Amino acid sequence: MSSSAGRSRRASLVLADGEIFEGGSAGVDPVGVATGEIVFNTVLTGYQEVITDPSYTGQVVAFTYPHIGNYGTNPDDAEAPRPHCRGVVVRELSPRASSWRSRESLGEYLERHGVPWITGIDTRRLTRHLRSRGAMGCAFGTAPTEELLAAAQSEPGTTGRDLVSEVTTAEPYEIGGGEIRLVAYDFGAKATMLGMLARLARVRVVPAGFAASDVLGMEPDGVLLSNGPGDPAALDAQVGIVSDLLGKVPLLGICLGHQLLGTALGARTFKLPFGHHGGNHPVRSLSTGAVSITSQNHNYALEAASLGSLRGVEVTHVNLNDGVVEGIAAPGLMASGFQYHPEAAPGPHDARSLIDHFVRYADASRAGQTQALAADSGVDAGGTGPTLHRSGELR
Repeated sequence: MSSSAGRSRRASLVLADGEIFEGGSAGVDPVGVATGEIVFNTVLTGYQEVITDPSYTGQVVAFTYPHIGNYGTNPDDAEAPRPHCRGVVVRELSPRASSWRSRESLGEYLERHGVPWITGIDTRRLTRHLRSRGAMGCAFGTAPTEELLAAAQSEPGTTGRDLVSEVTTAEPYEIGGGEIRLVAYDFGAKATMLGMLARLARVRVVPAGFAASDVLGMEPDGVLLSNGPGDPAALDAQVGIVSDLLGKVPLLGICLGHQLLGTALGARTFKLPFGHHGGNHPVRSLSTGAVSITSQNHNYALEAASLGSLRGVEVTHVNLNDGVVEGIAAPGLMASGFQYHPEAAPGPHDARSLIDHFVRYADASRAGQTQALAADSGVDAGGTGPTLHRSGELR
């Protein structure tokens, strides 16, 4: 490890409600204080994918697993060119990387990218506190406790903030190849998500503010609304774009994209107390009863009551932990959305087929096999290709 990563400097983590956690050391210490909205993640592995997920923009990630960094880091596991979280909180940061794939330790990786971290925190106590009090502003570092508390209480959090503009691509670009043509809105898309699409189709990745008319002018076979950070209620422009696309091209929304799709359909969103951040959330299909274990990373969700009043919109999946809406479908508008991450990096692969199904459905759309949607028959047009069934599942 580098000299800074290995130095022991007493540090503290202070939450906006005044709770104090004494740490063992801190790294990449910008004038003694690092701030953000603190959330906890329950994954056992995949820490590099977590800290590079653009959905964590504005947030400090506390890992519940006590030992983080034991297999190091490498270029292939990053979900973005750099980390997007404001900081990392761990019980123990491994001083040694034990993997043939490792190129540098986690401490070295964080230091190279200027991401603050703190070790020695009782993350079990921290998690229990956040579960009862909810996500909130925090500050950590080597500064005096009073200074950290003031910084934590001044942290604005993510509510009402457009964080997508900080992470979206500046210019359109193309990946993949083949006859199937997709457009992916980059609201903070993970590399794994785009990579899965590129394996199956030619994908034009566009910025978050790209006009719907310009997308339709590309004559895509389908449009993906990606994951991303922050409050969907602050993204009026993106909701308007989705509204302009509805019914004109097959749409698949994932995580933030799912929330934007629901909002465009007329639903409301709300902030969860402490969010869903982990790789083991059980989700049940309301049509089949099948349960999938899913990867999730979101602080906001669609309000079930507001969806129930919408004609032509169905709730298709729910979270078995707390009943949060995990899937919706608007068959007549060729649209579906899922709150969880089918690309699951890190996490289980139960839901990965959703990406394949969407691309197959887009291909069927290109072949003109979507008449069954209007009739809502749930039967393939012409007997071939997948259709969006009443359950909201692409088959």
